[in-house]
Amino acid sequence: MQPPPLSTRFDTAALTIDDAQELAPLLSAYVQDMKRGAPRHPDLYYAETLLRDRTAEILGARLDGVLVGFAVFCDLPDAISGMRVGQLEDLFVRHESRGRGIARALVEALAHKGRSRDWLSLRWMVPQGSSMRTTFAETLGTKARLESFIVRIERGAAG
Repeated sequence: MQPPPLSTRFDTAALTIDDAQELAPLLSAYVQDMKRGAPRHPDLYYAETLLRDRTAEILGARLDGVLVGFAVFCDLPDAISGMRVGQLEDLFVRHESRGRGIARALVEALAHKGRSRDWLSLRWMVPQGSSMRTTFAETLGTKARLESFIVRIERGAAG
């Protein structure tokens, strides 16, 4: 007996606060994937906080009605062109749902959103050390002539 075919029915849509319960375990899986550590406990409070963020937006992908992926992005001004750009911050699809075009569909949905918002481009900073992510990113666009730097901000008493 052959296993049933992999489903390819998926939809992308903006996530709202009502999706926090579904998003929390995906965020946990994403953190584990990025940090290669022990699985985090799904954090409903953090999912709600992210969904209520004043600048970030989250696009979700559902496979047969189940949330299996997300893209966190921002709409930003571009000082050089005077236009706006999209900034893709995070992109994640559950391991068992990969290979079905879901990540590509999320990026294409962002590009569609960008056209409606008159974005100049969609930027995506891909984490170093992941040839799979880099290879996938290169199928979507060209490598930017930019370098990314992190300026740490000390946390503590403001004084």
